[in-house]
Amino acid sequence: MVMHRGTPTYNLWTGLRQILTHGVITMLAVAIAFSLPGIANYILNEWWPEVQNNANLLLATEVALASVLALLFNLAKIAWDHRQRVLTARLASLVHARNSGSSWWSRRRERALIGQLPAPRDAFALTLTGYDTFVADDSSLRGVIGKAYEIRVMLVNPVGKALRERADSLPPEITVLTLHTEIEATIGYLSGLRKFGKKVNLKFYDEEPFWKLIVLGDYVWVQHCHSGFAVTEQPEFVFALQHREPRHGLFVPFYMVFLNQWNDARHPEYDFDTNELVYRDASGKETGREVLSVPSDGTAMSQPAFQGPAAAATEPALLRRPALERTAAS
Repeated sequence: MVMHRGTPTYNLWTGLRQILTHGVITMLAVAIAFSLPGIANYILNEWWPEVQNNANLLLATEVALASVLALLFNLAKIAWDHRQRVLTARLASLVHARNSGSSWWSRRRERALIGQLPAPRDAFALTLTGYDTFVADDSSLRGVIGKAYEIRVMLVNPVGKALRERADSLPPEITVLTLHTEIEATIGYLSGLRKFGKKVNLKFYDEEPFWKLIVLGDYVWVQHCHSGFAVTEQPEFVFALQHREPRHGLFVPFYMVFLNQWNDARHPEYDFDTNELVYRDASGKETGREVLSVPSDGTAMSQPAFQGPAAAATEPALLRRPALERTAAS
């Protein structure tokens, strides 16, 4: 459902649609107003005398009037209940909600919402492997993210225990190797964006994911990473920033979740040029590096102590295969 928007953006089609809507409503109101005298004259001079002399017609009129009143009262109650829900959604800054496997109409409304977004300067993503967001053909946000200048992405660490725990909770056909391949494809996509002059930063976290967050300008897409279920099977919510009341709504809390994770010194940053994980302290000073090395059989590794690039390069690794092999796998 699409509701109140925090900072609506208008295009030519939106303006024309509003003009046409107001025009139709105005014409309908004028037509009803001019037809009232004729309707009143018919009821008083023709319909009502017949009703007075016909008991069956009187009964039918009473039943019809009672049915219309019952319908109107029910519609009024439904409208009041929906008004309360709209006010609640507005307070939470909820602008869109979509369940997994929703109809094409719901997806069409989501695409319409995305189409109204101005090109964001920044795009932030906290997700699992990033495949559904950056690589999948049916990704609705990939095009918008690609227009941003600065892109910050956080993925689950491919050499951490969280990836193994996540794979173990999913159906048997989803293995650690599957998740490794998806992460590899995401890294390849982000590398391509860097070649187009985008400022791309990638970090890895090593803990069970709880939220999938995509921040685009004044909007944040939120999905719960439920253990045992793919993220695509979870409902999706979109919250907008309320500029007049920034403290209201859930945009700021979810935005802060991403910032807190991003600024956490425990999470290493990925160096696209050297394929290394860069560790820093709380002040941002580099404390060490290690080559991102993943066994080719998909076995998750525990975080090793820092090792030199020469030692790490001797291990078979999925993410360190030749470029042609990586392209074929993704």
